Amino acid sequence: MRRDIIKGVLIDLSGTLHIDKKEIPGAVDAIRKLRESGLPFRFATNTTKESPQRLRSKLDALGFQVQDHEIFTSLSACRDLVVSKNLRPMLLMENAALEAFEGIDCSSPNAVVIGLAPSKFDYATLNTAFRLIMDTGAPLIAVHKARYFADKDEELSLALEYATGTTATVVGKPTKSFFELAVAELGMSSMPQNVAMIGDDVSADLGEGAIEMGFYRYLVKTGKYKEGDDDKLNSFDKTSEGKSKVFDSIVEAIDHVLQ
Repeated sequence: MRRDIIKGVLIDLSGTLHIDKKEIPGAVDAIRKLRESGLPFRFATNTTKESPQRLRSKLDALGFQVQDHEIFTSLSACRDLVVSKNLRPMLLMENAALEAFEGIDCSSPNAVVIGLAPSKFDYATLNTAFRLIMDTGAPLIAVHKARYFADKDEELSLALEYATGTTATVVGKPTKSFFELAVAELGMSSMPQNVAMIGDDVSADLGEGAIEMGFYRYLVKTGKYKEGDDDKLNSFDKTSEGKSKVFDSIVEAIDHVLQ
């Protein structure tokens, strides 16, 4: 039985469970069946704009009955990293994302954390971050690479990295560190090879870190999926034959996991 092999599941959100404000047909029932099976799972997403609590509210509105602990975001990964290293971060992110860091001591910061925060990228703030890195050796942490190097924030973000000679530590998908933290949430750090990752983005969800972790990698033909992704999924890593599959949607993927 598949259940004898797969002991935990990570599931992407946007494009996999829902597209904008509409659920993927059958997704609500599929998640209900997964939860009732008792198999541990987490929703693993790269959002940098909203806290897990706000994501939960949005998912609830779509019909998914989600618990706060079931959502693991790049903000969650960043918080875990900050706590594990006893950092006091200067947080450059929008107020909705700051909720994920409630209870974290941010006084006398000794680290700079960058999320998606156009409103925070002004000269005074960036100069403070620059001085913190240059004068104290504070580490620079990017919540999500694709967001960190995106749109109008790109030049300012790159300028901070280049000006300080610092390489940012990236904690979101597709990095191995993100998946290591997510697997720890499942209580499966000792057996990541028994975890399945389900997503619509062949690179961010199922590339790099997912391969390094030895996951079962399940691609769904919804959301970001496009023709040719099937071949790309298998070309990423030819050593994990049999651990990557393509399904029409999350419904078929979860049915396969629960067989």
